[in-house]
Amino acid sequence: MSQYILKRVLLFIPTLIAITIITFTISRLAPGDPTELKVGVSGENMKADEKSQLNQQAKEYYKQKWGLDKPIYMQYLIWLGNMATGDFGNSFVDNRPVMSKIMERIPVTAPITLMVISLSYLIAIPIGIYSAARQYSKIDRFSTFMLFVFYSLPSFWVATMAIVFLANVEYIKIFPTSGLYTLGSENWSFLEKAWDRVYHLILPVACSSLASFAFLSRQMRGSMLEVIRQDYVRTARAKGLTEKKVVMKHALRNSLIPIITLLGGILPSLVGGSVIIESIFSIPGIGQLAFQALIARDYPLIMAELVLAAVLTMLGLLLVDILYAIVDPRIAFSKK
Repeated sequence: MSQYILKRVLLFIPTLIAITIITFTISRLAPGDPTELKVGVSGENMKADEKSQLNQQAKEYYKQKWGLDKPIYMQYLIWLGNMATGDFGNSFVDNRPVMSKIMERIPVTAPITLMVISLSYLIAIPIGIYSAARQYSKIDRFSTFMLFVFYSLPSFWVATMAIVFLANVEYIKIFPTSGLYTLGSENWSFLEKAWDRVYHLILPVACSSLASFAFLSRQMRGSMLEVIRQDYVRTARAKGLTEKKVVMKHALRNSLIPIITLLGGILPSLVGGSVIIESIFSIPGIGQLAFQALIARDYPLIMAELVLAAVLTMLGLLLVDILYAIVDPRIAFSKK
């Protein structure tokens, strides 16, 4: 296994370079000029042509400062050399190191993502098993219909409706509308602060989990139905085992294998988070930071987040292979 992991890690290097070349080129060729957002000249007594000349001089200054006056391939080589040393540059907006800004947001987004993942799987797996074990029953048909509804609902609409009906004094004021904590909670005890944080995250986590658990439930149901039709499951039934033992002891483990592959796409969400959910609930996470970077054409911050997302994606795919071998002993790394 160690040799396989080493080969996969070494393969990360050319893959990451290819990804960065594509994303770097697209970001530079995309419409918009970061110097336009940076430059602003005040002075009511200045003439229009004087303002225009001063603006142009300021733009040229920032282009030289940020290296945007060089050819794209030269910009990329300079950026790649700096990235190899761990320097992702400074933000165009506030001149702060972009990795410092990202590291500040990870403690916000990571717990939310982990809660969404945990909640989605804890709900999806039992629903999928129950529906598969009672295929075509009224409960199965009802759950199937509701899961399709949940999956089709846009997250921004769900979040907006949750705020309107569950965080609005005109209807039901149960949850807060935004933020991560209550103003003035600095002097509260640890348990009070912990509950306050959970209280503020109930709506964002629930809205983020809705589509996830609906999708995972359908995948779990389909995987379980495929497994329980296998010969070894029929043999277990023929031996007189109860349906519960047949499902939980013989069918569950193999039916989880396709669900594990979905974990490969979960790690990148630690970087992207939920841009929509974090923006609607005013949560200062990585998703909101990425959205702000795109609006401001903050190239260093955009590239840093894309690199982090790419690395986590590749690590997620490696994790899937390792989990495959754990769940299914028939898989041997030595044969790959």
